[in-house]
Amino acid sequence: MQTFRVVAERWREHWKVGKTEKHDRDVWRRLEIDVFPAIGDAPVGQLGVTAIRNCVKDIEQRGALDMARRQLQKIGQIMRYAVAHDLAERNPVADIQPSDILPARKKRNYARIDAKDVPKLLQDIDGYVGGEHTRLAMRLMAMTFVRTTELIAARWAEFDLDAGRWDIPGERMKMSTAHIVPLSRQAVEVLKQLQEISFNNEYVFPADTGRKGHMSNNTILYALYRMGYRGRMTGHGFRGVASTILHEHGWPHEHIELQLAHQERDEVSASYNHARYIPQRSKMMQWWSDYLDAQRAGKLVELRRA
Repeated sequence: MQTFRVVAERWREHWKVGKTEKHDRDVWRRLEIDVFPAIGDAPVGQLGVTAIRNCVKDIEQRGALDMARRQLQKIGQIMRYAVAHDLAERNPVADIQPSDILPARKKRNYARIDAKDVPKLLQDIDGYVGGEHTRLAMRLMAMTFVRTTELIAARWAEFDLDAGRWDIPGERMKMSTAHIVPLSRQAVEVLKQLQEISFNNEYVFPADTGRKGHMSNNTILYALYRMGYRGRMTGHGFRGVASTILHEHGWPHEHIELQLAHQERDEVSASYNHARYIPQRSKMMQWWSDYLDAQRAGKLVELRRA
């Protein structure tokens, strides 16, 4: 009878088709670190819930809750492959849910301003006297509400300014699946300004310390501190502000959640979900930039949803 690791190697050859080399390498490396030492030598047909639970709990108990959930999912995929190829009679992971053996995630509360404070924040960003890359990074973050790590590591190769589209590859996303950001006219204009000062750099936001690479993860946070928003706003806060206002103005919850890339999508639906509702999301993102412009100008009349 074949061991779990041997079956995992067969699964890998099947699974990695269409994946990037880096994603394949990273997933396999995590299995080598987290899973194979515990259950790699176990006969796949005899692997039960107890051994899988203990493996996953060991990962969680070292403080890696998200990784524990991810590895439970991967074990389930490998066991499903084993069943499909007559290497095991059943998939024990199918009998349990992550919530059965793992604690709920602790909700993180990121500081963010109220909607009424948006005009002042936008005006403060316009008047920011630090680096131009940092000022434009805050403007683009406000319009796209991507995660800070997704913004600062953006490469020019990911953008199609003529089509008004930003394709973030899966290896740069929290959920490891590709994400599409429709770009408003205003966002494209900011990116064109960035092109003029990029000096052919690979990154949209290069490091300002002379070293190779991209902008530091704390650059935007510290800029907000210098503007007087310590304890009131973070880079992540732009996401919460956008979500709240878009919901209040009646935009569909599913469109907003997709644009926030919140869904914990399985691999079967990932390639489908990330490209859903692109025309509707494009209208929503243009409305959002128009709304921000109106707020920046201090207009009291709220824009109506298209």
